[in-house]
Amino acid sequence: MEDVYSLSLKQVYDMLRRSVQNLCDKYGVEYCINFFVEEPQVLEFGDFASNVAMVAAKHFKLPPLKLAEEIVANMPLNNSYFAKCEIKKPGFINFFFNNEWYVEALQNILSSGTSFGRTNFGKGEKVLLEFVSANPTGPMHIGNARGGAIGDSLAECFKFAGFNVEKEFYVNDAGNQIEKFKKSLAIRYEQIYKKTPNFVMPQDCYQGEDIIKHAKDFAKIYGEKYVNSSKQEMEQAILDYALPINIKNLESDLLKYKVEYDNWFFESNLYKDKKIYEVIDILTEKGYTFEKDGALWFGYSKCGGAKDEVLIRDNKIPTYFASDIAYHYNKFKVRGFSRAINIWGADHHGHVDRLKAALSVLGVERASLYVVLMQMVRIVKRGEAVKLSKRLGNSVTLNSLLDLIPIDVARFFFNMREPNSHFDFDLDLACEQSDNNPVYYVQYAYARICGILKKLAGFNFSLSANFSLLNSFEELDLIKHIAKFPFEIIEAVKSYNPSKIVRFCLDGAAKFHKFYGVCRIKGEAADLVSARLGLCEAVRITLKNAFNILKIEAREEV
Repeated sequence: MEDVYSLSLKQVYDMLRRSVQNLCDKYGVEYCINFFVEEPQVLEFGDFASNVAMVAAKHFKLPPLKLAEEIVANMPLNNSYFAKCEIKKPGFINFFFNNEWYVEALQNILSSGTSFGRTNFGKGEKVLLEFVSANPTGPMHIGNARGGAIGDSLAECFKFAGFNVEKEFYVNDAGNQIEKFKKSLAIRYEQIYKKTPNFVMPQDCYQGEDIIKHAKDFAKIYGEKYVNSSKQEMEQAILDYALPINIKNLESDLLKYKVEYDNWFFESNLYKDKKIYEVIDILTEKGYTFEKDGALWFGYSKCGGAKDEVLIRDNKIPTYFASDIAYHYNKFKVRGFSRAINIWGADHHGHVDRLKAALSVLGVERASLYVVLMQMVRIVKRGEAVKLSKRLGNSVTLNSLLDLIPIDVARFFFNMREPNSHFDFDLDLACEQSDNNPVYYVQYAYARICGILKKLAGFNFSLSANFSLLNSFEELDLIKHIAKFPFEIIEAVKSYNPSKIVRFCLDGAAKFHKFYGVCRIKGEAADLVSARLGLCEAVRITLKNAFNILKIEAREEV
C-alpha cells in the first residue's frame, strides 16, 4: 500500500503537469518544463508548494503570477487530497490538504500497524551493504562504532523500502596488516623467554596490551615449543591462535551492539581460490595492466585517473587494491548483487574512483557501487576531547564506550548527524538520563503515549472513530508528520543517510509533546477522546517502527 503522503505528492505533480500540458496546447508551445514540489518552510504557505509558474514563465512569455493564475484555473481539485490552492509572490502555487487527507492518513497508519513505513519502492532489488570491516588485528575503535550504527540502520531503511538486503563484514585476514600483526605477536612471544633489558617494541609493530595478552596466553598453552622454531613457523602458529580469537571478539562485540551480519567474507579466500589473479588476468586481457619496475600496474590513467596503481608488488605479493577489486568483482559478477554499498572512513576518499574505474573495465557500472564516506568522531567531555582506553593509548574502543553509556544511546547518537559530517560525541549528554538527552526525550514520548493508552483503555479508537474532529493546528501538524514516515525512509535510502530517521523521531516527539500540552484527552466528549486516542496510537505505532530501524528500545516506562 502506497502511503497517503507520497500519493498526495504524486497527485500534485500529476495535476500540475496536466494543467501545464493543456496550456502548452493552448499557446502552441512544446512541453519542456522541469519544476519542483516541496514542503514550504513557512506553515502558512500550505502543505506543498511548486515553482512551476516561475520556471515556465519565459517559456510562455507570461509574468509568473499571471501564469500561476492560468495553471490553477486549469487545475480542478475535485477528487484530490486538496481543499484549495493559493498563489504567492513571486509566483509560487501552494496546496492545502483537505480534512479527508488527515482522516485517511490516520486510518492508513492504524490499519498498517507494524507494517507502517514498509513500501515496495526497492522492488526486491538485491543489495549488499558492507560496513565496519575492521582489521581483525585488535578491538574495534570509535570510528567502527559509528560505522556500525550507520550501516545497520541504513540496512533497515533499505529493508523497509522493499529491497532485498544482505549485510556483510569483510575480514581483512591477509596482506600487510596481518603480516604486521603476526610479527608483533611473535616478538612479544619471544620476549617472554628471551628477556632483553630496556626492550622497545619496533615502531612498525602493534603496540597495544592486547598483543602482549595474546602472547602470554599462547605461551601458557604451548610454552617454549616455538621459541627455537623458524621465524615463519613461529609467526604462523601464533597467528593461527590469535586471529580466530580476534575475529570471534569482533563478532561478539558487534552482536552486543545489536549488529548481526548475514555474511562474513574472508579476504584470505581470494588468495586461496586464486580469485585475485583471475581478475587481474581479465584486466590484462582488456589491456589495462602493464609491468614497470618489477611490479604489475593497473592503467588507471587510461580511465581518467591521475596516476596508475600497483596491483602486484615487485615481491610478487598483491596489493590491497588488487584484493579489493577481486572482492567487489565477486559481489557483482559472482554473487549477482545489482548494488553494493560500502561505508568507509573519509580517509578512503582517493580509493573510491580508482576502484570504480577498475570495476568498469570488468563490466560493472560505476553507479552500481556507492561509497558512504564517514567522517571522524571525537569523544568530548566538559567540552574537551578525551581518551577512554588506557590499554591502547590513542584508541577509543567500542567496548570502553559501552562500559559508560547504554547501547541505545550510542546507536542513536552516532546516527544524529549525516555520515559525511564530523561528529563530537558529547559524553556528558550521553550519560544524562533526562529530557536533555535526545534518546530519553523520544523514549519518554513513547512511554507517555503508552501510559495514556493504558489509563484510557476503556475507550474505543478503532478505524471507525470520528477523526474529522481532529482539526486543531497541533493535531493536524502531528498527523502530517507521522504520515510522512514511509516517505522519510525512502529519502533516507536515496541519500544513504539514516540520520533522517533520528531527526524524524526527535521532531515527532516534540510535536507529540506540543499536542499533549494543548489538546486534552481525559474529560472530553467520548467521540473526541476516541479520536485523540487513535492519534496517540498512530504516533505510538510510528515511533515504534522508527525505533526498530534504529534498534533502540521502545520503553513503555522510563
